[in-house]
Amino acid sequence: MPFFDRITNNRVGRWARGAAGLGRLTGGATFLIVATVAAAPVGIVPVGIVRPHDNSRGGWPVPNAGLISGTLIFTGHSTVGTFVGTTTAVRGGISGAADIANARGWVEAPVATLNTQNDRRDRDLRGVMEVDKYPMMRFDLTNVTVGSPEGSRDTLLVTLHGRLAIHGVTREVSLPATLVTAGDTIDVSGRFPLDLTDYRISGLTRFLGALRMQKDIEVRFRTRFEAAPHTAAGEPAP
Repeated sequence: MPFFDRITNNRVGRWARGAAGLGRLTGGATFLIVATVAAAPVGIVPVGIVRPHDNSRGGWPVPNAGLISGTLIFTGHSTVGTFVGTTTAVRGGISGAADIANARGWVEAPVATLNTQNDRRDRDLRGVMEVDKYPMMRFDLTNVTVGSPEGSRDTLLVTLHGRLAIHGVTREVSLPATLVTAGDTIDVSGRFPLDLTDYRISGLTRFLGALRMQKDIEVRFRTRFEAAPHTAAGEPAP
C-alpha cells in the first residue's frame, strides 16, 4: 500500500484526522544534526509525515515529532592517526508545518558524552571544549530546502538551514541530509565538514607538539523522530 494511503491507518492518521491547521515546533541537529525555534501555535498537521510533492495537494507536510533515538559521530585526524568520537545522548524535536520547507526543530547533545575509546584523549577533548562552561552543542533548524525524491517514494534529499552552536559560538549553517519515512517515524541523516577554529576551539596541540589534531573534522548524524500530537516550543522533549 503506498505511503500516503497507509498513513491514514496508522497512529499519525488517527490523531491527525481530528486536528486542523499547521504544526508547532517543540524544542530540542547533529548537531547534528539536529534547534529551539519558537513557532506560532497553529495546531497539528492532519497528514502523514513526509510525502513526495504533489501540486494537487501542496508540498511535503510534516507533523510535530519528538526525537526517539540519535547518534552523533565525528572523525578527527591527528599526528598519531585517525580517531572517532561518538555519542547517543541526543535529544530534540520537530515543529510540524503544511510544507516541510517551513518546519522548525532542534537537536542537542552534551559535549562531555563524546567517547573516543581513549580515556586520556576524552579528558583532553573535554578540556579543549571547556565542557563546564559550554556543556551543550546544538543545532536549531530555521527552514528546509527540498531537493528531490531519492530512489523511493518515502525518501527525500533536503538541505537543513539553521544555527549551529558549539563552544559558545553560533554560526549559520546549511547541512545536506536525507529523510526516510516509515509509518509514523522519520529518519534524518547526513554528514558535513567542520572547521574547529570557526568555533574558537584551540588547544589542539598536546605533549609539546608531539600530538597535533587537525582543525578540520567530519561530522555525521543519524536521528529518528516519531510523530507526536503535542510538543512544547522552545523546550527539550521529554
